[in-house]
Amino acid sequence: MALRSARDSQIFIIGCGISGIGAAQKLHKHGFHNVHIIEATARSGGRIRTGRLGDNIIEIVEANWIHGPSTENPVFCLACDNQLLDKESMSEENQAIDVGGHPLFVPNWFTSSGRKLGPEKLGPVVEFFMKLLERSQQFHDSGGEPLPSVEEFVKAEVERLAPEEWKEDQANIAVKMAKINTLLKVECCVSGTHTMDDVGLGAFGYEGLIDHIMKELPKDIVLYNKPVKCIHWNYTKNGPSGTSFPVTIECVNGETFAADHVIVTVPLGYLKKHQSTFLSPPLPLHKLHSIQRMGFGTNNKIFLEFEQPFWDEDCELIYLVWEDKTHLADVVSDVKNSWIRKLVGFTVLKPTERYGHVLCGWIAGRESEYMETLSEHEVLHSATQLLRIFTGNPTITPRKLLRSQWFHEPYSCGSYTYVAKGCSGYDIDNLAEPLPLKGSNSKSLQVLFAGEATHRSFFSTVHGALLSGWREAERLTSHYTPAAGSFSSKL
Repeated sequence: MALRSARDSQIFIIGCGISGIGAAQKLHKHGFHNVHIIEATARSGGRIRTGRLGDNIIEIVEANWIHGPSTENPVFCLACDNQLLDKESMSEENQAIDVGGHPLFVPNWFTSSGRKLGPEKLGPVVEFFMKLLERSQQFHDSGGEPLPSVEEFVKAEVERLAPEEWKEDQANIAVKMAKINTLLKVECCVSGTHTMDDVGLGAFGYEGLIDHIMKELPKDIVLYNKPVKCIHWNYTKNGPSGTSFPVTIECVNGETFAADHVIVTVPLGYLKKHQSTFLSPPLPLHKLHSIQRMGFGTNNKIFLEFEQPFWDEDCELIYLVWEDKTHLADVVSDVKNSWIRKLVGFTVLKPTERYGHVLCGWIAGRESEYMETLSEHEVLHSATQLLRIFTGNPTITPRKLLRSQWFHEPYSCGSYTYVAKGCSGYDIDNLAEPLPLKGSNSKSLQVLFAGEATHRSFFSTVHGALLSGWREAERLTSHYTPAAGSFSSKL
């Protein structure tokens, strides 16, 4: 097909998150003129969003840090190029640190009896737990005796190793087990899952970035407030000049758009909820089964603003340890009355000069989903009582609260992807596979799929979402390029 035809192809991208924006950016740079993004809401960014807490602009984005800050990470490079990071973040020393998805914070530990624990007692427990997580991956990679989940592996290993590991400190075994419970809940937030028993062993300043990428695109490229009802593919529709299009996008308001290609970037949670109606003909069975097997959980943030801090000046992270919880479990049995016990702790927003005294609480799973149904007053009351219990200070009173509610967001239906039990990388590959399938006699690449859930290596991350958008843009570019030609994946 001639290059002119390629540039004239009608390409629509469903969703204006960073994956959709990245795809549009790449296509625009490669000379495609008829590219549009259809967005259900009135804003760009998808699961990257800010909110106001008093005088502060707070990022409610489900991504809280850049995973893998190095020149090989496109999000890190874009953030550096657009001067969105401080000098320390861009330093070679910072790029050299491999934290395995667990940033190195200076913590304060508080217990449910109102005690503050010293780091000398907690460091060995954290180190022990992190070794177990590392061993869980090694165990899976080595083909060891199969265990169904990360939690089951951790429980078995704690039972096997803890007696020897802690034999010199028998008096504190109970509180150490309680700390392991807290760390298990932290992992629920990292993975975005209700419980680590759902996670298979093989698993494991963004709005400014959106603004900078959007400035590179034509102003009228995004069609806002147009929720898509159904994508009709293998469906011939004639255009005004007699041109036929294989795809028709039907919006909720009845408006339709004819397309040669559609790139779907909606979250996995939305696909799970609308899998039977979002495409017509329906998705092939192997894609449907993969969508059903893959995990998509909820991880919410609760921001609290204070007049004065109760934490140490250098503190970056606050852990909450329930001392009555010595049996390993990362779920709450009575969600309605005890949901707040799933809140693992808080990160301290830095720098203080910018944010004031603000904590960001983390809560995942069904407890997090229940929290979304409560009023802000109820959440603030529960958080206040929690902090008073753990600090032993009955006067602590947050003055403002801001929270995310990702599970009840109609176009997200949760936070991000995790590799659930019974799921594998092949399910991610299935989800990313374009329609129609290879071997079909129909026009190829009618419907393509991008988004963090479609990236086999970097699912659940912002750079995974961006890379997947670029991948599908490159797929279309290659489709219209002579075999001898090639396009670099670099901008």
